[in-house]
Amino acid sequence: MTITSSIFQSNEYLNERYTCDGLDRNPPLRFGEIPQDAKSLVLIVDDPDAPTGSFAHWLVWNIDPKLESIKEGTVPTGGVEGRNSGGKIGYMGPCPPTGHAHHYQFKLFALDTLIDLPEGTQQSELESRIQKHILESAELTGLYARSSIPR
Repeated sequence: MTITSSIFQSNEYLNERYTCDGLDRNPPLRFGEIPQDAKSLVLIVDDPDAPTGSFAHWLVWNIDPKLESIKEGTVPTGGVEGRNSGGKIGYMGPCPPTGHAHHYQFKLFALDTLIDLPEGTQQSELESRIQKHILESAELTGLYARSSIPR
């Protein structure tokens, strides 16, 4: 199973456009080699380098396993969005404190079921619910560091 993007390779820097310093939109993503028996996909985007521990930037579940891509700035049709660590539902672009680069993990999971959780569910509950249903997973990591130069 794969997750890729046309705008960055794994362990490369994200374009500012997809961060809090730009348009704050999700980057385009492509999925490949999804297991035939998958009933849904889950996408979790988080920052393990956050000062408070893992910081959720985007949670989406019940994505159609036949979907091959997510366009920039869109939610996949039928996908249910969770609450990011900023307290809002939807995508929240990278926005680390000024200094060293943070790693933004775009984690894709193929599940053997749909997940019955309401919109706005938080990362810990989503991860707990999917644990016993993961068929395969893939990860794409983007980097971002904010400049100390005022904008």
